[in-house]
Amino acid sequence: MSRWSAVAARLYLITPPAIEPAAFSPALAAALDAGDVGAVQLRLKGAADDAIRRAVQTLIPEVQARNVAFLLDDRADLAAELGCDGVHLGPDDMPCAEARLLVGDRSSIGFSAGGSRHLAIEAAEAGADYISFGPFFPSTTKDGVPLIDVEIIGWWSALMEVPCVAVGGVTAENCASLIEAGADFLAVSAGVWRHPDGPAAAVRAFAKRISG
Repeated sequence: MSRWSAVAARLYLITPPAIEPAAFSPALAAALDAGDVGAVQLRLKGAADDAIRRAVQTLIPEVQARNVAFLLDDRADLAAELGCDGVHLGPDDMPCAEARLLVGDRSSIGFSAGGSRHLAIEAAEAGADYISFGPFFPSTTKDGVPLIDVEIIGWWSALMEVPCVAVGGVTAENCASLIEAGADFLAVSAGVWRHPDGPAAAVRAFAKRISG
């Protein structure tokens, strides 16, 4: 069974946009130990290659030791070099087929379709292992991007077997509609790392919502 197959929604954690890896590692470990997490994406937009390498080398043991997928945003070349479990791509990154040549058949490729049904289908047909849609709610990481309707998740789930990830401003308080629509994964950043009671409490809150 694919690591992206899910009978219920699972968490997909996205790291904060700027981190000091050693200082962030305990918070990441606490979140992973608090409940079910399917994947962690390291998202360091604009960081130098050496900074990305250092972050991966620091954080990947915490993630993979717990049998959680570790994905790198944008950089298929570094994902392959550093032993990541996959790469997450956007419309402005290299094509999925080109990324597959770098990361290999055993690695996962995710693709951000935003609200585009055409891009989503195109990426799935090119071999993406999952498609992400969003933002559904206001988000600091997707500031100024128009919000999309949750209906796209139901449309995708009825049409395709490739799993979908809901992203953009997702919190334990607003995620119910995404779960009901059929999202396979909930991609969360600030909703975990900026939770007033800490990351572990956030993961437990999500688990409660997911379980009904």
